[in-house]
Amino acid sequence: MKTHRSAPLGAAVFAGVLGLLGAPAHAFEDSARGFYLEGGHAPHGDKGGTDSATVGVTLPWSPRQPVHEGALTSYWDLFASQWHAPALGSGSRNYTQIGAIYTWRYRFDGGSSPWFAEGGVGGTVMDHIYRTPDRTFSTAFQFTEVLGVGRSFGENGKHDLTLRLQHFSNAGIKKPNPGENFVRVRYTYHF
Repeated sequence: MKTHRSAPLGAAVFAGVLGLLGAPAHAFEDSARGFYLEGGHAPHGDKGGTDSATVGVTLPWSPRQPVHEGALTSYWDLFASQWHAPALGSGSRNYTQIGAIYTWRYRFDGGSSPWFAEGGVGGTVMDHIYRTPDRTFSTAFQFTEVLGVGRSFGENGKHDLTLRLQHFSNAGIKKPNPGENFVRVRYTYHF
């Protein structure tokens, strides 16, 4: 009889991640640079939509400012993305994208909460004009807006896990302008 060791190992890893998320951090300065990995999906059409994989860096820009019952900081988000989308014919097509987003982060509870919300605006450019069976952009340049909610964890909040909604469109510069909306999950390590 064959035993399955993956179930207890998976449970232990899951319990460990929950333990990290539940552990209180001592400080949340939001002033350290960060490196992140992000995965996303834009659901649309009969062929399942578009997937994305992103790597990027975050560069702090403003000092912490008290705002209502929390604290506000901002940072520059510089990234490179790969989109994997259904092609106009059969198969799929990859698109490479680079971009920059100016992001504001609001940390709750006077800035001492591990929870935060953020939003930002920026611009991106792709190596080809994005075309799928049900979406066709008219420009390689796109504006982007993002909203997210996340939680810091680990020693001094060195790690962030964030759920983000991100929109891309050319803001009507040229038609057609269908836009694309992604749901993304980001892991950031601050150094």
